[in-house]
Amino acid sequence: MKNNIQNLRFVIAYNTSGFAGSKKSVEEIIDICKASGFYGLEGDSTGIFLNKSLTELQKMGEQFKAAGLSINTFHLPYKDPVLDDIATLYETDRIKVEDRMKSWMEKAVAVGSTIGIVHPTTRKGFNVDIEGLDRICGQANKTIQTMLRFGEQFGFKIALENMLPYTGGRLGCKNEHMLKLYEENKHPNLGFCLDTGHSLVAHGVNAMSAYFAMKDHLIAFHLADNGGDRDSHLQPGKGNYFWKEFFTELNKEGFTGNVCVETPPFAFGPDYSKEAWVKMFAELNELVNKSLA
Repeated sequence: MKNNIQNLRFVIAYNTSGFAGSKKSVEEIIDICKASGFYGLEGDSTGIFLNKSLTELQKMGEQFKAAGLSINTFHLPYKDPVLDDIATLYETDRIKVEDRMKSWMEKAVAVGSTIGIVHPTTRKGFNVDIEGLDRICGQANKTIQTMLRFGEQFGFKIALENMLPYTGGRLGCKNEHMLKLYEENKHPNLGFCLDTGHSLVAHGVNAMSAYFAMKDHLIAFHLADNGGDRDSHLQPGKGNYFWKEFFTELNKEGFTGNVCVETPPFAFGPDYSKEAWVKMFAELNELVNKSLA
């Protein structure tokens, strides 16, 4: 089943899909993707990708490729508030973050990815209005520039993802933060990843403002829905995000490529059935069709 936007390919996010918790094998994930219609997977620094050698990851990528599936995007580490924070104010920690990110970039390339998704910060309680936007961006910029230089040898791109606000002015929760990071690190391999769920929580009825702010440099997407109050990772169409406007604009721009659905199916879980994934893919296409009608 195809949707109305030419060459738009829905893929599944590994970590938020329920795969990480269910411990499904590569073969089982491939079977689900092929049965449901998804074009592949977004990789993640957990689960089946964790503690694997470059050779093992390369074989894993070859399995997906042989099945006609891709792992084009890879979510670089984002869970640890210290080890994964590219904007940490402690230089000793930041240098360790650089090494960790470079290591996972190599792993992402081994599995066949060409784009790494990066959170501008992993800290939840910091407010740039208090800490100093220039100060925090300055630290993030050092890490971003190191990652961009390292990625040049692979043609590997970095996509900065817009963030949830949490207690307020977290780095990346405002459009001006994202544009500042881009302008201060301009590079052919730098772009944005729009997280629709994050933008709905951060901007409310103005959620589409994140799309318009970043649209000229969008190279990746995380599609998720919510009620506007928290990042509940509902299947697109099950919350309050502005999907008609989103898909209409995406169609106008002529975006082609993988679009990651960063949710599990809207069905009984936690070990979601193959039928639930089939239903989800059909509902996603129906959502696109209705949006463009």
